[in-house]
Amino acid sequence: MQELFNIFVKSIFIDNMIFAYFLGMCSYLAVSKTVKTSMGLGIAVVFVLAITVPVDYLLNKYVLLPGALSWLGAGFADVDLSFLSFIMFIAVIASLVQLVEMIVEKFTPALYNSLGIFLPLIAVNCAILGASLFMQEREYENVAQATAFGLGSGVGWLLAIVGIAAIREKIQYSNVPAPLRGLGITFIITGLMGIAFMSFMGIKL
Repeated sequence: MQELFNIFVKSIFIDNMIFAYFLGMCSYLAVSKTVKTSMGLGIAVVFVLAITVPVDYLLNKYVLLPGALSWLGAGFADVDLSFLSFIMFIAVIASLVQLVEMIVEKFTPALYNSLGIFLPLIAVNCAILGASLFMQEREYENVAQATAFGLGSGVGWLLAIVGIAAIREKIQYSNVPAPLRGLGITFIITGLMGIAFMSFMGIKL
């Protein structure tokens, strides 16, 4: 349990997808104009990451890795499907994003309309694929660790986009120099927030 908590906390604060790796910046910059829409998209990303990472872990362990198909019989012990990792991970992500899109459209049509094209674009959000590739690279021991990492990565992304949205709502009333208004000041604030999150690297987990 301690190991799972460590992975969860580290993926939120130390290995934050936005502030540590700058993944998912397109949606982060485009949707973070209001806290309401940012919260909606962030929750959708958390849901997608919490499911895709463990599913991709099982897919990688029992299908894609060299010798992973040995459970089918001795004849499959030498099969290596690791070259299919990218396309299989993307297929899982696209399927789950489609599911999320249908759920949001059914139960919260106002949020669906406010998110617009950015909801289906979660399928090509590099933070989603990046989390699965990080999971594969780090070789987690079991599906619980992969789930903790996926959930923590989603929460970290949610924290980042809601944080920047709250700041952008406030700076609308500030005297920002004309050349920096809009994305200019947003990039500067993002950099400052990234530096602030670097302080969490001192946490011993």
